[in-house]
Amino acid sequence: MSHSLDEFADRLQEEINQDIIQTYGEKVYERWRNPRFAGRMESHTGYGRVTGNCGDTMEIFLRLEGNVVSDASFLTDGCGCSSVCASVACELAIGKKSEGIADVTGEVILQILGGLPEDNVHCAFLAAETLQAALNDSTNQNR
Repeated sequence: MSHSLDEFADRLQEEINQDIIQTYGEKVYERWRNPRFAGRMESHTGYGRVTGNCGDTMEIFLRLEGNVVSDASFLTDGCGCSSVCASVACELAIGKKSEGIADVTGEVILQILGGLPEDNVHCAFLAAETLQAALNDSTNQNR
């Protein structure tokens, strides 16, 4: 009995995974399954917290050395797409000079992911806005 239940669960999970890939694409699926940069950064120099119109709240933590982002991480209470977009925003920020963060836009995040369904596009813009808020916080702390 247990063996057939395990097989059923495996088949069901595979169907769900294939549906996710079909809906969101392989890039989003891989980032969702293997999240990067998730977690609270204790010794950050910049912090941004934004709640989107959808109700998702995103937090991004930055560590700058000089004016270069040396590390980034995020937390979100939002959907999988919010996590994926925050992860991309963090990845794009690391190694950039602070003035280069303005280049990390919702459009850029969407392009890297190969797009998102219309209902989830706002997640990319929330991630870009939160990243900018973290940078602004860092800039204000250094004044």
